[in-house]
Amino acid sequence: MSNPTVSAGSNKDRVLIFDTTLRDGEQCPGASMTLEEKLEVADLLDAMGVDIIEAGFPIASEGDFESVSEIARRVKNATVCGLSRAAPNDIDRCAEAVKHARRGRIHTFISTSPVHMKYKLQKEPHQVLELVTNQVTRARSHVEDVEWSAEDATRTEMDFLCRCVEAAIKAGATTINLPDTVGYTVPDEYAAMFRAVRERVPNADKAIFSVHCHNDLGMAVANSIAGLHGGARQIECTINGIGERAGNAALEEIVMALRVRGDVAPYDTGIEPTMLTRASKLVSAVTSFPVQYNKAIVGRNAFAHESGIHQDGMLKNTQTYEIMTPESVGVSKTSLVMGKHSGRHAFKEKLKDLGYSLGENALNDAFTRFKALADRKKHVYDEDIEALVDDELLNAHDRVKVVALTVIAGTMGHQSATLTLDMDGQHVTTQSTGNGPVDAIFNAIHALAPHKATLELYQVHAVTEGTDAQAEVSVRLSEGEATVTGKGADPDTMVASARAYVSALNKLMAKRGRGRPAAMNAGV
Repeated sequence: MSNPTVSAGSNKDRVLIFDTTLRDGEQCPGASMTLEEKLEVADLLDAMGVDIIEAGFPIASEGDFESVSEIARRVKNATVCGLSRAAPNDIDRCAEAVKHARRGRIHTFISTSPVHMKYKLQKEPHQVLELVTNQVTRARSHVEDVEWSAEDATRTEMDFLCRCVEAAIKAGATTINLPDTVGYTVPDEYAAMFRAVRERVPNADKAIFSVHCHNDLGMAVANSIAGLHGGARQIECTINGIGERAGNAALEEIVMALRVRGDVAPYDTGIEPTMLTRASKLVSAVTSFPVQYNKAIVGRNAFAHESGIHQDGMLKNTQTYEIMTPESVGVSKTSLVMGKHSGRHAFKEKLKDLGYSLGENALNDAFTRFKALADRKKHVYDEDIEALVDDELLNAHDRVKVVALTVIAGTMGHQSATLTLDMDGQHVTTQSTGNGPVDAIFNAIHALAPHKATLELYQVHAVTEGTDAQAEVSVRLSEGEATVTGKGADPDTMVASARAYVSALNKLMAKRGRGRPAAMNAGV
């Protein structure tokens, strides 16, 4: 098999990291991102050393096509990839989207398992085999770098899988992906499948083999590493493991597993590990999918020790209970250094330590909000600053913003909210009542910005501990086939709620592509 180039000075095989956060990750219900958010994620993936960025599914929508095209133009180092089905129009549309990339790839796939061929494709095996040759040949006529995937490979009959792989390579595929599409396999079985295919397919040495594992049984990362032992040299994964159903193999877990256990998994990646935490926080912010506290590598408790026995061991030697340092994945040891007396320079340095690089205007806005927060909170933690800056960055370009909010609540009668919004520079105010303060706020927003969206999720969690903790609120709205999630942070839960709802409305307006705010399109 043709392996990627081994790193200079290393005796380990180089493994390519194929990130599909912007494609498979975005297919996760409620995880859709705006173009600006996708560009921000793509920039960070490129900077941290991802080899291939799967930027989207160009045929799916005009928005997907536009995002893949823009990322292709923008990315400096990584290969930019688009996904396509076996249909000629899919492949041609994908080629059009990646044509401006320094290195473009078409990733085309077709189902090969008996259950998929019978019920999904409704085709006989010989028809599927013919389509494999046709789709790869067409893709190769557009680009030199073609990846072919056997969807549901782990439930495909071995003889047929080998015939399809051989045909794909013969037609010009440079990468062969054998995905565990439904998270069905186990490590030993997955490794054996790769060994068998590579041994039985005569032209297997002319392509790089790739793994793509879903986490339905919680084994996506273990299966991915097993695939390397079977001869694969590309891993397809996502930040935070987001993806359809139970998600994909988590990039941060794979990278650190290979670094920490190089003795049993002697493979190198080109990823800069100190950027992992920042990438996790960015993807969590733009998708409004919180990272579970005990998530490996990037969870807030990943380097926390509460047990007395653990604390005692840590004080004597950190290696007693930590197999990697917090700094190695971009986590700062210091968490309580900022307060109301901190200056702009210190704030800027803190942002730098946390992985943020803001322009002058964004820095000034963030510092103003930080000083206001510091006046209201006794202690300002790193998590508070991250929530504040993420909220500022995500909503900086919103056309509708919360200006002022007053809420009256209590046990007597209906609760009420007086709300002022900035809508394209025009301030509008209304007062509404509701069954509780949050209901009153959302009714006020609806009065100022009429819409037909349905509230699917309202979620609140505290950013840090204590009664003065910032609240981080997520709101999910659906309108027709569009589903968006907005996020807001503030020490006042009601203000955070209003910001989150308005953020979601802004995303809906962006999806609709309307030229004016919802309030000026009453009844939409």
